Order: sequence, then C-alpha cells, then structure tokens
Amino acid sequence: MEAFDHTHYVTTFPFSYPFATTNTTTTSISPWMDSRIWSKLPQRLVDRVIALLPPPAFFRARSVCKRWYSLLFSHSFLQMYLQINPKPYFFIFFKQKTTHPKTTTTTTTIFKTTNTTAADNVVPQEGYIFDPETLSWHRLVFPLIPHGFSPTCSSGGLICWVSDEAGSKAFLLSNPLFTSLVTPLPSTLRPRLFPSVGLTITNTSIDVMVAGDDMISPYAVKNLTTESFHVDMGGFYSIWGTTSSLPRLCSLESGRMVYVQHQGSSAGKFYCMNYSPFSVLGYDMSRNEWCKIQAPMRRFLRSPSLIESKGKLVLLAAVEKSKLNVPRSLRMWALQSCGTTWVEIERMPQQLYAQFTELEGGRGFTCVGNGEFVVVMIMGTAAEKALLFDFGRKRWVWIPPCPYVSGGGGSIELNGFAYEPRLATPVTGLLDQLTTLNPF
Repeated sequence: MEAFDHTHYVTTFPFSYPFATTNTTTTSISPWMDSRIWSKLPQRLVDRVIALLPPPAFFRARSVCKRWYSLLFSHSFLQMYLQINPKPYFFIFFKQKTTHPKTTTTTTTIFKTTNTTAADNVVPQEGYIFDPETLSWHRLVFPLIPHGFSPTCSSGGLICWVSDEAGSKAFLLSNPLFTSLVTPLPSTLRPRLFPSVGLTITNTSIDVMVAGDDMISPYAVKNLTTESFHVDMGGFYSIWGTTSSLPRLCSLESGRMVYVQHQGSSAGKFYCMNYSPFSVLGYDMSRNEWCKIQAPMRRFLRSPSLIESKGKLVLLAAVEKSKLNVPRSLRMWALQSCGTTWVEIERMPQQLYAQFTELEGGRGFTCVGNGEFVVVMIMGTAAEKALLFDFGRKRWVWIPPCPYVSGGGGSIELNGFAYEPRLATPVTGLLDQLTTLNPF
C-alpha cells in the first residue's frame, strides 16, 4: 500500500475492486523484476507469492496478464489464499447522520444513526478503509446497498447492514471488495427500533445476535429479549430463535456488541456496554445466558467503549475522578480469564491527554479495536480528529484526517468497525442453500 499524503490523488483499480487510494508513487523497475527471472519460477510458487499480497496490491497485480487476472476465479488459488494469506488489521468507517443525541448522567453522548436525506436515494453508500500500518485511507463504494440500510458491524471480511425502519429488522451481508456480492438474511421475528447487533463469521459458520429495543407498542420500546441467527457447515441452522431474556433494567444505548473468542474456550461471548450506571453485559453462546460484569471505576467513567484485542475484552474510557487525588486520564482495562476482574493495561500520557481533551471539548469519543491497534475518534465534525494506539509498539500517534470526508458540520459522524479484507467468503454459500430450503 502507498504511504499517506494530502494530495487526494485517486487511482482506479481494475474491474471489481472499487478501492481508491490517497496517493501513488512512481518507482523505477529494479533488476529482480526482470521477466526472464519470473518466467523460470514454478507457477505454483508465483501463485503463492500473489496470495500473500495485501488486497490493493493483489488487484493491481491482476492487470499484469490474463492468467493473473483470472486467479480471482480459480478455486485452487482461492483455497490457497484462505489458508496462507495474513489477515491485516484494517478499519472501515462510514458517514452516519446523528439524530437526537442522548446524554447519560455521566456526560457520555450516545448517537443513533440513520440515513434519511434525499441525496441518499441517488448517491451510493461509501466506506473509508484505514490501514494502521501505513496510516493511509482508501475509499470503497457500495452501489447495491438499498436506501434505508445502515452498517452495523463487521466480521470475516463481510459488512452487516440493518434496516433503519422500526419493525422486524432486515439484514444484508456484503463483501466490500466485490460490490455485486450482497446476501440477504431473513428478518427478525420481533419488531425492534434500534437494537444492539453482534456478528461473528468463521470459515464454517455465521452467528448474528440482536438484543434490546423491543417495541412493546408503536410508541414505546423496552430492552426485553435477544434473538439469534445461526447457520454452519454441519447443516444445523436456527433462524432467529428467541434466546434468554436480557437482565432487568439494562440500558443498551450504544448499539454496539463485541465478540470475543477467549483463549482456551470453545465458544465465544458477545459483550455490550450497559449504562446508568456503567457495567458490561456478556452473553455466553454455549450456555445461552446473559451476565452482568461490574465496570472498573464505574462512577467516574466518560465515553466508555468495549473493544476486542487478540482474544481479550478491553474497556477504554476517560476517567474523571476530580474529587480525589487521581489525575484525569484515558485508560484501558482488560477483563481477566475469571470473567469478573479488570486489570489496567494502558494509560494515555498526561501531556497527550491534555491535547486530546482540548480538541474533544466534552463532545465524547468512540473507540474501535482490531488486533494490535485501537482507534480513538473524537466526535463532533465530519473530518474527525483521531488517535491510533499500537499495543505492540506501545505508541500513540495522531491519524491523518480522511481526505474523502469534508463538510457537513457537526451533523455527520464517522462510525467504524474492525475489518479484515478477504477475497473469498465461502461461508455465504450456506445462506444460498438456506434460501433454497427455506425461502424468506
């Protein structure tokens, strides 16, 4: 991938890859690129090298010759790609209109998202991929996502879109690298307004969780139930079975759910923030039950977020314990294997936190994590300010603003998810089979 700069130069990639990059570099051809050397290499070895390329480089390589272009349609190549291609830690962000911000008693601002402007009927959805290794931005277009759907989560190289209208929720799964691949899921059984949605996709299964915002009347909602969708290669499927009830008096304002596959555990858990007072709700898929976990320093947290980092659940929040001799800071805690104890693992340097709070101005911030990286994005403007933390290097850096987002004032926010680009997602074939057996 090319390094980031501010020229906003856009390159169009070959067919079926709608990436646009922020710049391009011109280099001279080195001797090792001599075609006589490459022509003598075994074709299997060349394919293996190509399979290790990151997606932008792969799609550029497809323009070299007809055979490389056809690799995307080769079953044997895609099978090798799924086995050996390293999964890069990317992030994908979307522009979201904010409507009626809700503020908790601890000054955390919560936004519900929707896309309702007239322009949305003609302008396709756009996504902005951020590469934390090179600090570069890329633009993607989603021309086949219909009006009235918003991105809600991501897993396994797919983006999950949910219908905005109140009622039974419809879902779409799309691969950002191939805009023509959009797969519908059956609608939920219970009518909901803005439920929390969780998604986990492996090479053999798809699981979707929908919780809260049950519509008990056309004018009232209440957090009561959870619905789950499951399909796997073993032939088992469950279409929106109602699972265990949510804990009493829970408040799932953020709409985000985080999936964590704990080390040494066969089944993972979904987690989401609970508000007023702050706590964490966890859903154990194997036991079909919810539990409530007390948050650390819960009376002094602001803008808490949950992220997943290498098999651990991490809570990130600002601490404002002003009445005691504890400095204000932005901290991270990791949930231990016992499932109830938090241990502080990182704290933003005090000088950087002073800069951060000056820019943030009390508007709040959101966080998203992927592997070794965490993005902390200040809310309030379209071209938002954001920080990147690298667990491996123990380093904080300011992220260059996305060159594709401008204007809109404070009415537009960027909503982000962890994203692992994949050329192939064979598990979506299960949904095609399910549609044949059980049309919806």
